[in-house]
Amino acid sequence: MNNIRSTLAIVWRIAVPYFRSEDRRAGLTLLASVIAIELSQVAIDVLLNQWRNRFYNALQAKDWDGFVREDIVFCVLAAVSVALSVYQLYLNQWLQIRWRNWMTTKYLGEWLHNANHYRMQLQGDAADNPDQRITDDVKLFVSETLGIGIGLLSSIVSLASFVVILWGLSAEAPLHVFGNTYSIPGYLVWGALIYAIFGTALTQWIGSPLVNLDFQQQRLEADFRFNLVRVRENSEQIALLHGEGAERQGLSERFGRVVANWYGIMSRTKRLTAFTQTYSQAAVIFPIILAAPAYFADKIQLGALLQAAEAFGKVQEALSFFISIYRTMAEWRSVVARLDGFEASIANAAKLATASDSIKIASSGAGNEIDLEQLLVSLPNGAPLISAASFHLHAGERTLVTGPSGAGKSTLFRAIAGIWPYGKGSISIPANASLMMLPQRPYFPIGSLQGAIAYPGKADRFSPQQVKEVLALVGLPQLAVRLEEEAHWNRMLSLGEQQRLGLARALLHAPQYLFLDEATASLDEASEAALYQLLEEKLPATTIVSIGHRSTLTAFHQRNVALGREGDRFALQNRSDDSGS
Repeated sequence: MNNIRSTLAIVWRIAVPYFRSEDRRAGLTLLASVIAIELSQVAIDVLLNQWRNRFYNALQAKDWDGFVREDIVFCVLAAVSVALSVYQLYLNQWLQIRWRNWMTTKYLGEWLHNANHYRMQLQGDAADNPDQRITDDVKLFVSETLGIGIGLLSSIVSLASFVVILWGLSAEAPLHVFGNTYSIPGYLVWGALIYAIFGTALTQWIGSPLVNLDFQQQRLEADFRFNLVRVRENSEQIALLHGEGAERQGLSERFGRVVANWYGIMSRTKRLTAFTQTYSQAAVIFPIILAAPAYFADKIQLGALLQAAEAFGKVQEALSFFISIYRTMAEWRSVVARLDGFEASIANAAKLATASDSIKIASSGAGNEIDLEQLLVSLPNGAPLISAASFHLHAGERTLVTGPSGAGKSTLFRAIAGIWPYGKGSISIPANASLMMLPQRPYFPIGSLQGAIAYPGKADRFSPQQVKEVLALVGLPQLAVRLEEEAHWNRMLSLGEQQRLGLARALLHAPQYLFLDEATASLDEASEAALYQLLEEKLPATTIVSIGHRSTLTAFHQRNVALGREGDRFALQNRSDDSGS
């Protein structure tokens, strides 16, 4: 019961925001319509149950007029039922896509807000494969929550409706055992209740392990799919290293875990299916066995017997609702757990950015420099990495940051960008200042070349002529004719070409602060020098901060800052700084 209450509380927390959102009017209207149709279907079931009594009695009495009349009634009820079923499905699917669209937009916004996606990776959180959670899990949550919720409501209403019928039929057909008549009020109802309790208890006992097995299956499937994507994305490096054998072995091991868990699901499902099918088949004959003695004793007619059997089936079906959907419930609970974990991971990542023991990013109202005050950048495990007691990046000044590999130079850039929370101290950035970080391997979204260069702006932010001009400046004039071509540019171009495109992006956006993290390391020294001269010429007002290892970079910077070892960490140390800070 505690697990059920916990699951329902999570479902309420995930589901209710949609029905309080800006789309609530449409959502509530669709939901109300689907529920109204479902209740109408229950009413038709009740009418058909009563019809069955009259129809079979007419057959037994060989009443032709009654037979024809009931045929007409059946046609009307069947036509209404078909129409309701069609529109219920249509409106249900309409509600599903609107609800899913809202949830997907919400999760995308929260996941991609303020670098939450990056901090989630840093935390090594349990919310693996966010792509699966935003696609498959949201889709399953919406469809199965509606299916289970409406099915449960239908079962409750059916139970209330058919219990009344079954109770009345129990009085008309008292229990006959070995020629003796026993008047037990509502004995058919009590028989259905005992039958359902027995079935529900056994189903829970047999099927409870399926919840964890389903959860593991989704996680293992997503992990296998993610690693397939990684192989595709890094196919060139794998081919150059002849790593196909190692990749095949790794993928086979991951898929082996998928198969092993699936065998566990198969074994448990086999037992559950064997019981539920036996239970369902027995439910067909059980009510007839109970009521048949009254029929043979001429207490009831054939129609009443069949009506009692159907009413018993409806009551038993309503009471056994969780048995019939147990397999779906197991999958649904695992989906709920995954979405709950995803929301918790996003919340933890958001808290990490504003935690009292994290690096504070502030906007300075005055001044035109980036200030690092009492800054200590740490690793996620708390180990100190870089310190800066009082360090300033002056506007318009070009600064080169050097130091041994692994000293944390790139992590310092991440801290300045506001995406690395681990540490303490503060970083003040001029209000409304524009910063751009260019890593060694720049990112280009899949799409047109124009859009890839204009990223993160829209493709039409810059005119084709502007883009062609910067392509020529960075040494890629041959790409000017491919601006409208859509491709995976990170795979189409060499790393050197990608770095040139990254600098073309910087020339177009002209940020106030440009951070180059070995952004020209794949170019030869002559090309690197030409590009730095180009930046100096085209972006004279831009503050440039570079990370590099080549000594030739010193000539293009006014200030050289080295990361030197001080105890258990590295510290920023000026090699030449006229300002003294």
